[in-house]
Amino acid sequence: MGFVAAFDRVLFYNEASRFAVLRMKTADMMVPEDARSPYRYHDHLIRFTAVGYDLPQTDAVKVELTGEWQDGKYGRQFQVTQWREVVPPTLEGIRAYLSSGLLRGIGPRTAEAIVQRFGIRSLEVIEKTPNRLLEIRGISEERLEDIKAGYAESKIMRDLMTILAPFKITPNTAMKIYQFFGPNSVGLIRESPYRLCQMPGFGFKRVDAIIQKSGENLRDPMRIQGALLYGLEKARDGDGHLYLETEVLLKSALLLLNETILSPAMRVTPKEVESTLEQMILTNVLASNKGNIYLPYQYLQESETACLVVQKVMEPTEPPANLASVLERIRGQLGITLSKRQHEGVMMAFSRNLSIITGGPGTGKSTILKAVIEAYRILYPDSKIRLGAPTGKASRRMAETTGIADAQTLHSLLGLHGDESVWQKPPANLEADLLIVDESSMMDMSLAYQLFIRVRPNTRILLVGDADQLESVGAGDVFHQLIKSGLVPVTVLDEIFRQAKDSPIPYNAKYIHDGVTDLCYSEDYFRFIPAKDQEETAGRICELYLNEVKATGIEQVQILSPFRSRGDASSDRLNEVIREMVNPQSPEKPEITRGGITLRLYDKVMQKKNDSSIQLRDPKGNLLSRGVFNGEVGQICVIRKSTVLINFDGRYAEYPMDSLDELELAYATTVHKAMGSEYDTIILPMLMAHKIMMDRNVFYTAVTRAKRRVLLVGQKKALFAAICNKKAGRRNTLLGERMQAYYKSQSIKMAAEQGERLPIIRRAS
Repeated sequence: MGFVAAFDRVLFYNEASRFAVLRMKTADMMVPEDARSPYRYHDHLIRFTAVGYDLPQTDAVKVELTGEWQDGKYGRQFQVTQWREVVPPTLEGIRAYLSSGLLRGIGPRTAEAIVQRFGIRSLEVIEKTPNRLLEIRGISEERLEDIKAGYAESKIMRDLMTILAPFKITPNTAMKIYQFFGPNSVGLIRESPYRLCQMPGFGFKRVDAIIQKSGENLRDPMRIQGALLYGLEKARDGDGHLYLETEVLLKSALLLLNETILSPAMRVTPKEVESTLEQMILTNVLASNKGNIYLPYQYLQESETACLVVQKVMEPTEPPANLASVLERIRGQLGITLSKRQHEGVMMAFSRNLSIITGGPGTGKSTILKAVIEAYRILYPDSKIRLGAPTGKASRRMAETTGIADAQTLHSLLGLHGDESVWQKPPANLEADLLIVDESSMMDMSLAYQLFIRVRPNTRILLVGDADQLESVGAGDVFHQLIKSGLVPVTVLDEIFRQAKDSPIPYNAKYIHDGVTDLCYSEDYFRFIPAKDQEETAGRICELYLNEVKATGIEQVQILSPFRSRGDASSDRLNEVIREMVNPQSPEKPEITRGGITLRLYDKVMQKKNDSSIQLRDPKGNLLSRGVFNGEVGQICVIRKSTVLINFDGRYAEYPMDSLDELELAYATTVHKAMGSEYDTIILPMLMAHKIMMDRNVFYTAVTRAKRRVLLVGQKKALFAAICNKKAGRRNTLLGERMQAYYKSQSIKMAAEQGERLPIIRRAS
């Protein structure tokens, strides 16, 4: 519905998102009684609340609002989906509109001059012959360009909102579409609405379902192109693939295009899909390599990363002559005794400019890091050592174990701001003599690419991680590919040192890795609590959680579930139930609903995506850093009218309302989300209903998140099934093969130049 109203006052406005809550006034009696302000006004107009993005904040002109009434926490409000100015065709109406501030570059004085010069034709001149504005004194070429841009943007936004009305998008989203497609947005989308599939957030299925209702051409090449892109994006986001074989991609696109079309005559043919794919490759919309189809930027990342890694491997290095004596000195000063394998790992870190150390829990990875850092400080006192990890929690844990306080997330360390789509390729800019990256198995291809293009030549890089954990959440399988390539020196730690000798956690982790089902159980460290089904399992988990929280604190206990949203023992369902137990609703605890989730004061929450716009401050308000990253866990400590304050382990972040959909409850989470984190106690459901998601790697990753205590709840047969189910888990990536090919070509080149060939580097024994 829609009606005409005028601006009255601002109730709330977020400058960053342009989200506004305005009080409006109208004579229209269609405003529902329960939405009207109870107060009487001298003008006898009805006041009501309107909410939306980029709403006009001027009473110089009336506006026609389109949207719907919605009930919210603050009563009934009008949710605006689009609006347009109502400009009376009179000199006074045009003068008021031009003076309103809605057009960039035109103020009251300029508006008066335009009306005096062009009269009733003023708006026609601005739209059709804007260069005539130069006839007015005070309007320069530069200012004219500003006026033209402002008017064009305003008109484009109105037209966009009109053609996008079926998609029920906000003006904020329309602005993103305008920024993505540029000044030709309206024409491009009107020509083929399927272009929206190129926009983040507009999945093919969403666009296709809406457009099919309007009777558009189902054989539109842009529709077929959208299906092909969707197939690659789904493979990337769902399975971690960097490419799909041609036949696999064609088949998936054809099924997607025809799954809702009943008439055989209307269905897209295989030939049409093949033809569109060929055209996309010819025009560089997609990249093809020996029949493997990539999104172009992923092809670039894989090929350039392979070259950069090999260049790093081949950099000539010499280990310091006095390294052995320095290690002996460290042993005396710090009381660090290195095993033979650990000693090899330290020597390798100083012998090559790229090396890897991998091992399970308790195998001494932290000991090696301490030894490498201390030795480097002694050998190169003026050098710069940098530490990084893919997540905030992993970087803070790294700081605790090494004693270097400024360990950072890789995103912060590399200066990556915003979403991945806006990362730029700069010159090498990471100043470091020694770079150590922990939890390296979490690096996806995009992050690894950004790392290797930013490091300077001759920077020593040590990658540390557990190769038996789950692969990275993002696409690619970088850590395993580097190891399997045979080119990067690798030290494998397999002797258990850490934790009390009576703790079975590290030993059970090794048993799970080796496929041994006869685990070691202990009342204090590793328990199995039987339950017959999801309902009973969820009940026992809640009981255990409350007991553990009471004993050690809520920060030390984490429920991990293989499933996010299926059944009583899924993380979503457990979050709902446990929140009401540990943080029940009360009048003293304000709540806010955003993105389909209700957040309450004192809730434990997790960040779902990287957001570099959020500032982190200390308790006194001093800026510490920018950026909250995927997987960060905090607690809501203040809910205000327009913001929410969250405490991330003593670092405070102020969230505007439009960023709250980046949060989710975190009493329970999935095993994948917990990667890079450690907890004193983890509680894990073991159910046959979860069998499809629970394999050996998932089980291993879950158990290795615990520092002290593991509580397994459910069915023993599900535990056995998880250990016995070792998925191949092959991800489509050719990083290792590309590395070997590039190394071979460079070796041949060097052999011709030097009369000898470099030996292929093998892992440390």
